[in-house]
Amino acid sequence: NHFINIKNQYGVTKIMKNVTGAGFVSGQPVWLKGRSYEMNLFVGFRVQVRGEDAGDAIVRLTASSIYRIFLNGEFLGYGPARGPHGYARIDEWSLKGKCNPGINTIAVEVAGYNVNSYYLLDQPAFLQAEVVCGARVLASTGGDGERFEARELEHRLQKVQRYSFQRAFSEVYRMSQDYAAWRVGGGFDAQDLETVAQLRLIARCAPYPEFKIMRPLCVRFKGAVEFNPDKPVWADRTIKNIGPKLRGYLESELEDIPFYRVQRLEPKMNVAVNNPLKEGDRLEMADGDFRTLEFTRNNAGFFGATVKCSTPIRLYFTFDELLINDDVSTTRYCCANVVTYDLAEPGVYNLETFEPYEMKYLKVIVEHGACEISNIYFREYVNPTAERASFKSSDNALDSIFDAARETFKQNAVDTFTDCAGRERAGWLCDSFYIGRVSADLCGSADMERMFFENFLLPEKFKSLPDGMLPMCYPSDHDDGAFIPNWAMWFVFQLEEYLYRSGDRDMVDAFKPKVLALIDYFKQFMNDDGLLEKLKGWVFIEWSRANELVQDVNYPSNMTYAAALESIDRMYGMPELKAQAEAMRTTIRKQSFDGVFFVDNAIRRPDGTLELSGERTEVCQYYAFFFGTATIEEFPQLWETLRKDFGPDRKQTKKHPEIHFANAMIGQPMRTELLSRLGLSAQILEESKDYFRKMVETTGTLWEHDSPTASCSHGFASHVERLLFRDVVGIRNIDYVGRKVEVVFPDVPLEHCAGVMPVGDDTVKVSWSKDGKVFNYSIEAPEDISVSVDVSTIEGLGLRTTRK
Repeated sequence: NHFINIKNQYGVTKIMKNVTGAGFVSGQPVWLKGRSYEMNLFVGFRVQVRGEDAGDAIVRLTASSIYRIFLNGEFLGYGPARGPHGYARIDEWSLKGKCNPGINTIAVEVAGYNVNSYYLLDQPAFLQAEVVCGARVLASTGGDGERFEARELEHRLQKVQRYSFQRAFSEVYRMSQDYAAWRVGGGFDAQDLETVAQLRLIARCAPYPEFKIMRPLCVRFKGAVEFNPDKPVWADRTIKNIGPKLRGYLESELEDIPFYRVQRLEPKMNVAVNNPLKEGDRLEMADGDFRTLEFTRNNAGFFGATVKCSTPIRLYFTFDELLINDDVSTTRYCCANVVTYDLAEPGVYNLETFEPYEMKYLKVIVEHGACEISNIYFREYVNPTAERASFKSSDNALDSIFDAARETFKQNAVDTFTDCAGRERAGWLCDSFYIGRVSADLCGSADMERMFFENFLLPEKFKSLPDGMLPMCYPSDHDDGAFIPNWAMWFVFQLEEYLYRSGDRDMVDAFKPKVLALIDYFKQFMNDDGLLEKLKGWVFIEWSRANELVQDVNYPSNMTYAAALESIDRMYGMPELKAQAEAMRTTIRKQSFDGVFFVDNAIRRPDGTLELSGERTEVCQYYAFFFGTATIEEFPQLWETLRKDFGPDRKQTKKHPEIHFANAMIGQPMRTELLSRLGLSAQILEESKDYFRKMVETTGTLWEHDSPTASCSHGFASHVERLLFRDVVGIRNIDYVGRKVEVVFPDVPLEHCAGVMPVGDDTVKVSWSKDGKVFNYSIEAPEDISVSVDVSTIEGLGLRTTRK
């Protein structure tokens, strides 16, 4: 057994037992000899097994960086789930009922990227795999049974630009007609393999995606392009600033730069056609033609098509989450949103991207010949476990917001909690605070969140970061030393909430050394007033003017840290930290509040004294109340001003123009949480519709900003589902550990509403309706779940309540 036991460095045996999963019986980690550190190497592995032997077999495998597996040329799976440095998570794909009689070919494509990114670890490339049926090893890499053989797949170009600053390489292909024949037993010139270093093996934990196939709704636009060699092209740090801190290939080394070429292909005709596209339809396209296809909604996954050509051609697939001036922009998102195929000879090609992307619109451009394109599809890569949760009401706008929130969550909770499913796919803190809540609400457990925390727990140290600091996103490699000190504070809040959701005391105790090390890190920034001053790193408050007011003493950062100290006291029983938190709040109120609003920051003058900048942001006020520096009892006028005059319509009302506007990330959810604390459900309902309506109508997912300038499927934004369950349906709280549900029916202007929330394998169903002066409600829950019901708000409206 080649399973490597994990040393229990934190003294919590239960954690390690739960993290570890089945190891390999025989398979060894292997790669092409001498090439495991080579950037962007695409390698094919294959083995053949008899169907009679593999009836109930499984393929067990893991890899670095990413694999895709086929059985007899048919897509079988994709992975692995991401783990921390030094570890690999194991996947298992069943072959039951899928093998043919006789010989079956199992083919695995592996991309070994070997670059730093926010998405994947910079670890040497390998594949470790075996095919096991009961106690028999039918095949393996470097072990018993038939041996996997391997070779470089040269049809994917190696020296290409990165896809984005945050992710690895883009996809550029040069293909002959038989490029995929090896997947079904065709010719295969195997190359030498070697066994490489064994990582510690841990369980996948994440649910397996279902990979549903989606079809485009229609051809939205058609037209033609012409090449303009003089058009200036845009390039960002994925091409121009490659170096020790962001590795990749230099621009002078690149074999091809399709990103530049497509920017110079200007539309000379772009006609709106809106032609419905059925599954069997074919698009006849000539040299220079393009078609822009629209899918039902913005989505995460892989797109593909069948292409038939009678001469060599080049195809560009460009894509984005929305249209800009009726066209797909390749520069809006700071990504190389183009996948390129050079089809070198006549034939039929079945194409599908290797990497997952985020898109609603797909533009196909043909150069150097004509072709026929059919079977265009999108293979979803999402978390399937959120489908049991549902929300329905008498307001279609609210129903659409819930659907968009659930879709946004599904796309950003595949194998960890991510910020966005396109540009980064990175496991960001703070985003994860909100997604952790959503995961419990929609999936009924903290299993995904547990995996998220495992990734942060297991490494002994995070390289390139100061001692005690946590990565701003992980698993990732921050060779440039970038970190967000504020996000480490949000980690503390999430850890405390995770304890409540899961009852996982062992995990929280295991993190105590890391949490105390974080406190030690911040001690060096404490000034004589007991506040943090001149924090290092990327001090992040939110995407607004607040991010430009972070020095020298930033009050939102101090408000956050005071709350984090109090949270640590609640988790570990350290009352001195609670006392420190209260002292910080007293000082912040004294220094920051100008009599009307809280000021964001103070500057250290040459004489050593502090001077308020005078700049005030909307989000700073939310920080004050959200983290307990201000209370409604102590600052009633400020709160009333925020409640009445601020919100999603302030840019139209122009009230308090001197106060800088908040943004979606993260002022908007902080505001609605404050409204919820006071039970202002009707206001939450209306503000949510105002805020999210455009997002839902445009992409069907929820955005990073309040405008479509960045990600249009951002994980934290799915938090609006909590407002709908809690503040509209009335499911105020679920105690997953104690098996308790608290229902508080709100005063909202709806005729009826219903919600279903999972609790483990069970569900809780709450519905209500109004019939004149009668409020009818129904609650369904398993017998072992206790339910408390508060109808005082409804009865206060003069309605009679009836439980069905």
